[in-house]
Amino acid sequence: MKEVVPQEKDTGKWGRALIGLGVATAINHFGDRLLGVTIEVFTNALDYFSFRWMLDVFLVPLVANFFLALIFGKGSKWLCYATPLIVRGISYFNVAEISGVPEYGHLIPLGWWGFFIILAMETGMVGAVLGETVIKRHYGRKTIEMIYQERLAREERQRQRQRARKNRE
Repeated sequence: MKEVVPQEKDTGKWGRALIGLGVATAINHFGDRLLGVTIEVFTNALDYFSFRWMLDVFLVPLVANFFLALIFGKGSKWLCYATPLIVRGISYFNVAEISGVPEYGHLIPLGWWGFFIILAMETGMVGAVLGETVIKRHYGRKTIEMIYQERLAREERQRQRQRARKNRE
């Protein structure tokens, strides 16, 4: 029969989620600004798909969600999908409605924008998994062997304490 170790209730989960999302969103936003890439504005294929564009789509979400995982911990691989969606959604709305499309390009269609969001989300997922692996909180259950070894070690410590008490008496 398998023993399931009950999980401890985490009371600070929602606060860590908001802080982690804020930090990851800020890293993603400022990474976009530092690279100077606006994914939502298409110019021509040679200028658009540059090395900076690849860094912006693949590396920036990975780093941002790595830090999200370090802050939030277990479960960040589900939370990591929100950061590229938030940053890219605000950026798309900004280009489409507020600042306008520059004269040298045009706004990409929502289908392509969605495809680029999915690319950013998937690389963000890799960052979250790497972050959870680094902090070693990616699985909450123990194997039967680990439970058995811990139980044997605990019983051995209790026997040693009992022997020490008997020796003192």
